Amino acid sequence: MRLRRRSQTQDAALPNLPAEPISRLFGADRGKPIDRWYIERFLAEHAADVRGRVLEVAESTYTGWYGGDRVTSSDVLFAAEGSANATIVGDLTTGDGIPDSAFDCFICTQTLQFIYDVRAAVAGTRALLAPGGVLLATLPGISQISREDMRAWGDWWRFTARSAERLFVETYGSENVEVRRHGNVAAAAGFLYGLAAEELDTRQLESSDADFHFLLTVRAVAPP
Repeated sequence: MRLRRRSQTQDAALPNLPAEPISRLFGADRGKPIDRWYIERFLAEHAADVRGRVLEVAESTYTGWYGGDRVTSSDVLFAAEGSANATIVGDLTTGDGIPDSAFDCFICTQTLQFIYDVRAAVAGTRALLAPGGVLLATLPGISQISREDMRAWGDWWRFTARSAERLFVETYGSENVEVRRHGNVAAAAGFLYGLAAEELDTRQLESSDADFHFLLTVRAVAPP
């Protein structure tokens, strides 16, 4: 249980923080959203995993950016009919519409928070991967609600490094999962206020604080 402790500054006036965000579009109207700075750095670090037959959620942008000529086939997964980008309409929680053991890489960024049965969805990520296939996933730790996704599917979850690790280890095994936390109070506060990554300096972005799990990255390998 977190205890309340009186500090020397408790009686001091709080900074004049605005009650409204600067942007409600995650900073996308100002530049690169702060969470995407971490996501793209993670994918760049694991670009070698983006190879063979690759599946990505909603669009194939990251497949093209990080896979290049290592990609032999590119598919886009969407959960409902109506997406112009989708080549596969399917449900991660049931596997309906998604071929089993078919993909060498699955890029699943900022998606699982919109699926209520997240444990079944993680199992679904494993089912679609071929043996030795790699899941590159990201999860929010601290974030505003996505209004569009809340209306469409629900915005259900936020994660910590510990909850993410337990969730993926249950399906992939501890030896096949690497979870990393990213961010700090500056990144989290900037993102909540709707600042763009360009409005923070590199030191603010790269600093890591164990008390602020702003964004989680997961690399999981499907066992034979």
